[in-house]
Amino acid sequence: MRVEAESWPALPLEAWKDTRDTLHMWTQIIGKIRLKLAPHLNHWWQVPLYVTSRGLTTTPIPFGDREFDVTFDFIDHVLIVQTSDGRTEQIPLRPRSVADFYREVMATLHRLSIDVHIWTVPSEVPAPIRFEEDSQHASYDPAYAHRSWRVLLAADEIFKEFRARFIGKASPVHFFWGGFDLAVSRFSGRRAPERVGADSITREGYSHEVSSCGLWFGGGSLTGPAFYSYAAPEPPGFKEARIRPAAAFYSAEFSIFLLPYDDVRGTPDPRAVVLEFLQSTYEAAATLGRWDREQLERG
Repeated sequence: MRVEAESWPALPLEAWKDTRDTLHMWTQIIGKIRLKLAPHLNHWWQVPLYVTSRGLTTTPIPFGDREFDVTFDFIDHVLIVQTSDGRTEQIPLRPRSVADFYREVMATLHRLSIDVHIWTVPSEVPAPIRFEEDSQHASYDPAYAHRSWRVLLAADEIFKEFRARFIGKASPVHFFWGGFDLAVSRFSGRRAPERVGADSITREGYSHEVSSCGLWFGGGSLTGPAFYSYAAPEPPGFKEARIRPAAAFYSAEFSIFLLPYDDVRGTPDPRAVVLEFLQSTYEAAATLGRWDREQLERG
């Protein structure tokens, strides 16, 4: 099958927002299945999805004496469920409501003798609608779903290269279905101050000092994808730090540094531009936060 080869395609949010919002809910359904069944890991690292050469996957999920995985294939536009005893089911990705998608996913798992009950309220979204009741989100444009995956694929490769420079504790490069963003995090090795009044998810996610970066598809005043970087807790002087390249800026709206995707894709070497952004924001966080950089970074 011939597929679009452009690694840095245009992805204005207004052109695919309805598809983005529907996919957000679909990935939450699959992510919550993984959350329900996978053993708990620090910082909730058992829950994200991962970029593949065809889309997004759960990686193997334990269920009794078997394992299974679920993959969004954005080339053939199917959801693939595979089990360790050799069974495979596919669900077409097409315009359909979240409620319809949820029912078919659960019916498919039942046919594979996998019965799981999840909390059906979406996470990290305003005015959430339970999956089984959501007829509002029902869009799927395969061309833009494919483009969004191409953007993730390009970012995933760069983030993995950036992660490899660090020998301290670091997260995998993973796709968080709550925020619908790809992320990778580096840690100083020190515990962070307790966040008074924070919920259990936030307390666990930010229990240790972290410099985190990623790619978000946009929202609010951000009308397209952007690379982001932040420090938690944010050290004094961080928001005033001189960051490279010149197109990057600190957003008071989101309390993070941003580098718009469109300012990257139009450059001769997008990879080098993104790495410069990731490195300079990390250096600001680590230096101002007084991390032991000599022990945490490759020579």
